[in-house]
Formats: sequence, structure tokens, C-alpha cells
Amino acid sequence: MTTRSPAARDLAAFAALLADETRAAFCLALLDGRAWTAGELARHARVAPSTASEHLGRLVAGGLLAEERQGRHRYVRLVDARAARLVEGLLAHAVPEAAAAPPRTLREAGARGAMARGRTCYDHLAGRLGTAIADAMTARGLLEREAGFALSGSGLRWFAGLGVELAAGGRRPLARGCLDWTERRPHLAGVAGAALCRHALDSGWCVRIGTERAVKVTAEGERALGELLGIAPAALR
Repeated sequence: MTTRSPAARDLAAFAALLADETRAAFCLALLDGRAWTAGELARHARVAPSTASEHLGRLVAGGLLAEERQGRHRYVRLVDARAARLVEGLLAHAVPEAAAAPPRTLREAGARGAMARGRTCYDHLAGRLGTAIADAMTARGLLEREAGFALSGSGLRWFAGLGVELAAGGRRPLARGCLDWTERRPHLAGVAGAALCRHALDSGWCVRIGTERAVKVTAEGERALGELLGIAPAALR
């Protein structure tokens, strides 16, 4: 009888966490970087609260989600950026065939279009918005991509000019390329990507729309990104 390795057993158990459509829907919703209540996730996935609670318990116990309590409310979020990167990476492998299928309803078509134009990928910007920003930063010498993503000296000064502090440290890289599952090209992640996303939302350059991760660039955002990075408004719509 062949003895299987503990690593194989552990990998299979971890993979099983996402081998359920309800749990996968929870993790995709939490890629917006926010904490959700169990009730919100239940409504999002269209399951009973008791079912949601059972699935959330498995995800927390398995290390994908973290739980926070405030008074009577229970919130959950992805445990860290590494967990978000794992979910997004799996999505990049899983989605191409599904994305090629025509949308079944006008609502689905609208949601898919909004997500492709701009969205959050956990705590950084993705979609055409995210790749347009990464491309513009590269063209202006703010971002170097010869051997992975790295901010240049000009890039560090650019962030400082925005008043954005890049709190480097820990295991998270200052800049990292993240493969965009709709554009099939990388956008900016890491500490810099997260800081830029926060700044864009706090400054009103982008606003969240709908219940998914989609974001929309505002008129103020179009002006700012045009002045700062030379991005044409048409590329953001």
C-alpha cells in the first residue's frame, strides 16, 4: 500500500475549500477588499443564513478568511493579500472559457462590462483601468518592468508628490505585477498598488458601483489621471 505524503493531503484539503460554488462566491465577493457580514454574503450568494454560516466556518478554519466581531455583528474578510492573490490567480486560470460565452441577460452583460472596465482586485485597481495605469506609469519611467515590477526613483517621487506614503516593510513587496484575468496583462499590486487604490477612492477619482468589485472613474478622476499620467479619458470608459 502506497503511503501518501502529508503535503498532498493538506493540499487536497485546502483546494477543497474552493471546490464549492457558494464558498467560491464568498471569496470572489471578498476580493473587493472589504469585510462583509455573514448576512450580506448569504444574500449575495442566494443561500440561507445557516448555509452561509456553515460555509464561512470552513473557510475561516481553513485559513482563507479571517473573522472579526463588532457587537452582535460578525464580519469576515480574506485573511491577507496572499490569500487574495491565490483566489485571483485561480480565477485567471478558470475564467477564459466562461468569459468567452455570451452573457445570458442584459444585467449580466452590464456587470461583466463594468468589471472589465475597472474593479478592485482585493486592495488594488484592476481591469482596463488598472492596466492603463500600469502602462502609463511604465511609459513615463515611474515603473520598471524589465525583471518584474519595481518603482523607479521617479516613481517614488511621484507617489511622494501625491502625498501618498508607501509604508514598505514586512513580506509584501513595494511593487508587484498581478496578472489581470480580463485583460490578460499585469496591473500594479503590492504596497504601491494598494496605496494608489486607496488614494483614488479617497480622492474621488473612482467610486464603487453595484454590489460587485466594479469601480467607475469620475470626471475628476479622468482629469487627474490625464494630468498625472497622460491617460486619455476614452481609455477609462
